[in-house]
Amino acid sequence: MTRFTRRIVLALGVALIVTPPALARDTAPGRRAPATKPQPNIVVFLADDLGYRDTTPGGDRDARTPNLAKLAADGLSFDQAFVASPACAPSRAAMLTGLMPARNGAEANHDKARDDLRKLPAYLQAQGYQVVAFGKVAHYKHTKDYGFDHFAHDTFHDHDGVPAAISWLKARTDKRPLAIFVGSNWPHVPWPESSEGFDPAAIKLPPKSIDTPQTREARARYHAAVARMDKELGETLTAVDATLGKDSLVLFSSDHGAQWPFGKWNLYDTGTRTPLIVRWPGQVKPGSQTQAMVSWVDILPTLVEVAGGKPSAELDGRSFAAALRSQNRFKGRPEIFTTHNNDVSINVFPMRSVRTARWKYIVNLRPETLFTTHIDQWAGRLGSGAYFPSWRRAAEGDARAKAIVDAYYTRPPEELYDLTTDPDETRNLAADPRHQKVMVKLRAKLADWRRDQGDDHPVRGKPHFERGPIDGRPED
Repeated sequence: MTRFTRRIVLALGVALIVTPPALARDTAPGRRAPATKPQPNIVVFLADDLGYRDTTPGGDRDARTPNLAKLAADGLSFDQAFVASPACAPSRAAMLTGLMPARNGAEANHDKARDDLRKLPAYLQAQGYQVVAFGKVAHYKHTKDYGFDHFAHDTFHDHDGVPAAISWLKARTDKRPLAIFVGSNWPHVPWPESSEGFDPAAIKLPPKSIDTPQTREARARYHAAVARMDKELGETLTAVDATLGKDSLVLFSSDHGAQWPFGKWNLYDTGTRTPLIVRWPGQVKPGSQTQAMVSWVDILPTLVEVAGGKPSAELDGRSFAAALRSQNRFKGRPEIFTTHNNDVSINVFPMRSVRTARWKYIVNLRPETLFTTHIDQWAGRLGSGAYFPSWRRAAEGDARAKAIVDAYYTRPPEELYDLTTDPDETRNLAADPRHQKVMVKLRAKLADWRRDQGDDHPVRGKPHFERGPIDGRPED
């Protein structure tokens, strides 16, 4: 077979798998499939903009997450869990479809998954489950398109979502097994207006941060937001144990990393690596951990298998249910793929990545443009980037600060990081001749994956070529 013929066959194969019949909307969502084992109640609690390292289990000494720490002590922690995309809408769409962004249609933030695709609620409803959502589970207004039996409080920073979920649980009389999704709005911006007991002077800043008083104050407020999320988690778990029983399966995770430079909207681990913990008494060994790599697209097939169903092989996701019963035997994924396109015109900087246990390769598809986010473009709004002008001022007279700000705005065509020696991804090895074999291998692997995904859609939005706030407001 010639190279040209092979490309034609591969292209036809991609076209055929984009919308396979197995992924279409279930024609009989109420039909209950036979189950051979008792079906557990399922509780999924989602944080909003919480990175793996920003919690007590993740190693942050400043974090106040006792409820999350207790959950980890009672369950299995996936220490190498990654989202499909580091922005709210595409990340959540990937979880709820089991498909990566190019295949489900939600590639940019604020996009939604295609209407013709079968969603997670339909899979669980076919297994006899009642499936409900409270708070931010999908991306706000998109919740209605995912087929939940009931949903509420899915608007921006609607903090009645968690109390409503608890009240609903206490009043529930339905005898079907339950799958309840509870979405916190924390620690998404705007953060609390005060640090709520966190000492800005004592806080350890993330790598690639510039140490200014404004930065420390912002980071303390972020920690306050994380603590609020943890409180909601604790309240939810108390209600779950009292109403559903302590044998329910509880899955905790977050849609991507923090809204912090080099976090959200980035394919560095600070943007894509999130906490993922599963508590399931009688099945999961308490206090266990696994380094097996998993993706957020794997959550759908995992829950389908736990519910007694058989996940479709046409999905991008692969069940990690085997890890819940024997994490030592579960090998996980050999590589993780992640994508980012844009958040309307505030952030238009498409990039793709492949990550192995050791290496991270990123290709920036428009390196001639500037990387921008709400942090620098909306510095005066939502309180999320009020510190960033101090970074720009520091960069005027400090070489290290200048290097960080330059790295924020300007990205090379390719990036390569050795995660064993450089977990903070600070030394780009793409131009190092000693690692060209690795580069060639990962570049080809990512290119093949993109072809298989049909990942060639135009990126909407107007890219940026100048630094500074988009709305022209003074930075101070």
